[in-house]
Amino acid sequence: MSAELTQTASDTPQATSNVPLTTAGLLIGMLLSVLDQTVVAIALPDIAADLGGMDAISWIITSYVLASTATGALYGRISDRFGRRAVFITAVAVFVAGSALCGVAQTMSQLVAARTLQGIGAGALFVLPTISLSELYPQRLRSRVQGLTGGVFAVASVGGPLAGGLITDTVGWRWIFYINLPLGLLSMALIAYALRLPKSGGDGKVDVAGAVLLTGATVSLLLVAEWGGRTRPWTSGVILILIGVFAASLALFAWRQRRAANPLIPLRLFANPALRVVLPATALLGALLGGSIVYLPTYLQTAYGMGATQAGLALNPYVITFMMVSSLAGARIGAGGRFKPYLLVGSAIVALGFALLSQLDAGTAYALLALELGVLGAGFGLLMQNLVVVAQNAASPADLAATTSATVSIRGLGLSLGVSAFGNLLTRELQGHAPSPQATAAAIPDVLLWGVPAAIVLVALMTALPRTVNHPVPGKITA
Repeated sequence: MSAELTQTASDTPQATSNVPLTTAGLLIGMLLSVLDQTVVAIALPDIAADLGGMDAISWIITSYVLASTATGALYGRISDRFGRRAVFITAVAVFVAGSALCGVAQTMSQLVAARTLQGIGAGALFVLPTISLSELYPQRLRSRVQGLTGGVFAVASVGGPLAGGLITDTVGWRWIFYINLPLGLLSMALIAYALRLPKSGGDGKVDVAGAVLLTGATVSLLLVAEWGGRTRPWTSGVILILIGVFAASLALFAWRQRRAANPLIPLRLFANPALRVVLPATALLGALLGGSIVYLPTYLQTAYGMGATQAGLALNPYVITFMMVSSLAGARIGAGGRFKPYLLVGSAIVALGFALLSQLDAGTAYALLALELGVLGAGFGLLMQNLVVVAQNAASPADLAATTSATVSIRGLGLSLGVSAFGNLLTRELQGHAPSPQATAAAIPDVLLWGVPAAIVLVALMTALPRTVNHPVPGKITA
């Protein structure tokens, strides 16, 4: 494999990069960014017992998600101007500094502030690797390589609670953050040594005004999804103001993008028929991913009486199938160049997976649940990174970073909204029931049923995907 990767580099303009070491450094950074969304959840009771501030404990996760989601789209344009290597190293350094501050935090407010700093760095750590890998490898290997990033996402998302539980139980919750330091420094060292990519955006100024407006729209939307219907009524003044801020910020952002010399997300992207399908499909996929990743472990704990560590291990059928299918499909698509059949089949399998999981009850054997988890993992494995590759293939070289940033950021936004939406549905299902593991276990399948119509919409979007996607160099590839 190493020899093949080295040869790949020599076939491209980026021949001075050490491709295997660069790939390792980028994937480590990506692992850290996703892991820190999930690894903390299992340690929240210990953190609250140590620092107090139980009323603010949800902000340990929310602050990180808000910061990373709001800044993700900005990093593509910044790296166009200042270079992928410099921006990635800076972002990892911010993430590492935030991690160190999390580890030494003495109050809940200090921890939330440090998590926000962490999230600002993390915004780059999935976006920039996705961009850089597409530049390091020729297009025939793009699907195969991006399949690796899908595997990293699956392992980090589902393995986070397992790792968090093990670390918290053995050495304490602070080491959840300290462990990031050596890994982050290793990622920085590998990228500093191995990555050599030319700047692709000239000296154009970064659209700071657009970034501020986009951040305002993103944060207000996420807060509406997080608070609406749970901590605050939908008709409350706070929620209505946030909805107004979102609408105004989004309108001003669109106005700004038409006039900016170097727009953050060029509106010409939406003129491409493939991107008009891929971007909403990516948001919907993120929502389905978020709902399943967060609430399936809860179901395993409440329905089968599993502990956090055991529940994490019980999700292996989901993770392993996700990784295998993502890798195999990426290699096969890379050889044949045909995306649309795989994406159609993947979305149909996701609908089937949610339909099967919605039929769970107290008598369902774990062996059957494991099979159904594998079905859902296979569907997501066919979809997740291949949608990113379709978006990249539809973009011109000048718009590659902006397109990739938009796609990955929209997926992250969808994931966050999905977690909130499924949480609201679960709250509604539990109304009128006394709080108990049995009530939660009975409600979660009803919540997962909502994934079926959402996945059917995904099938419809994949049906609308053009059969051909414009190639960034002369010629076409089949969708």
